[in-house]
Amino acid sequence: MDEYQIVERIKELYRAEQIDEGVYFLLNDNRITPTILYKNLYKQNPFINNQVIGYVNVRLTYNLSIFEFPMLGNNMDFRLPYLNKIGYVYEPNSIFNDEWFNTAVLSNLKYFIAACEFQDRLVIELVDLDVVANNLNLPKIMSSVLGPKLLRTNVITSDETNKIFEQLAHQKLFAGYTWFDAFDMVYDYFDDNNHDLAKEVFKILQAYERIFRPYRVVYDTKTWQPVLL
Repeated sequence: MDEYQIVERIKELYRAEQIDEGVYFLLNDNRITPTILYKNLYKQNPFINNQVIGYVNVRLTYNLSIFEFPMLGNNMDFRLPYLNKIGYVYEPNSIFNDEWFNTAVLSNLKYFIAACEFQDRLVIELVDLDVVANNLNLPKIMSSVLGPKLLRTNVITSDETNKIFEQLAHQKLFAGYTWFDAFDMVYDYFDDNNHDLAKEVFKILQAYERIFRPYRVVYDTKTWQPVLL
């Protein structure tokens, strides 16, 4: 499936109410499964790992800022599937013991997909995990946090993932702002109507486009046709 086909598939699943708010895996045969059920599927067929191509986050929001900047509104959730993509699983005694990412190495995972409904619009943004990771310096941060362990084991602890998160969060990649400062500014502009921030939000948008390179489609949820915004 190409990017257009994937986005259309997510739209049709949402339209048919086969998915709602939650987190899912998209498989290369067009099936989709909630991540909380993935571990059971893996036990039945370990080769299912090779079929996962997309991580899908679906949400309903009342905030225009999240609709306009879905990736900023996702709290850097992409870092967890990226770690699984490159071969990491979590320590057996971690708080994630019963979740999908304790067992799943998802080497063919390619896309992070955010679907967000706001009023009568559904936006779907699709990004390439490798592109985003490189643009956010994630491989370099992982090397800094894991050190020699990067080469000798594929088990990662919750403390190490927290350190990776902190380093990601402190980078000022969005027109001189950190991830969360940039989102706060976007929120103030769109949801608190602080239009004095227009120039800064435009700069953040440029950085957002450069870092995520999103494939973005907006649908009218009354007609389910793409609309230009």
